[in-house]
Amino acid sequence: MKKLLPKIVIAIVLLFCFSATAQRNPFKNLSEKDGKIGIGTTNPDELLTVKGKIHTQEVLVDLDGAVAPDYVFENYFNGISEMMPEYSLISLEELEAFLKENNHLPNVPSAETMRTEGISLKEMNLILLQKIEELTLYTLQQQKEIDALKEKNSEK
Repeated sequence: MKKLLPKIVIAIVLLFCFSATAQRNPFKNLSEKDGKIGIGTTNPDELLTVKGKIHTQEVLVDLDGAVAPDYVFENYFNGISEMMPEYSLISLEELEAFLKENNHLPNVPSAETMRTEGISLKEMNLILLQKIEELTLYTLQQQKEIDALKEKNSEK
């Protein structure tokens, strides 16, 4: 019995250590380092770092100083934008030249930049909204030209 007692004590200590460790972190894929939480990673580099897919019903992103692209319409209809004075809609000819040279839209990161740096959802959503508003203006301009051509053609 004396020889068995130390082995039993060691087994109990080991069992307690494993049990205590499991109780401290019941989620095997959850980690904390320097006040940052990691899911699927042991090296979180932001307040919350997730390596893997996230399933959610909604994401709310604060603009926090970012400017929504109402400046596109403000500039077009008022001739200048107070929100973004440096903004101007480029012509379709300028757009085509930019596309030929760069293979991506102006102010949109290139595929290489997105691959190496990732994308900010807030920034990208604002950029995409700007591009939608610009497309809307190009469509309106084209419709005016079509209407003018129809009128000119009907006069003949």
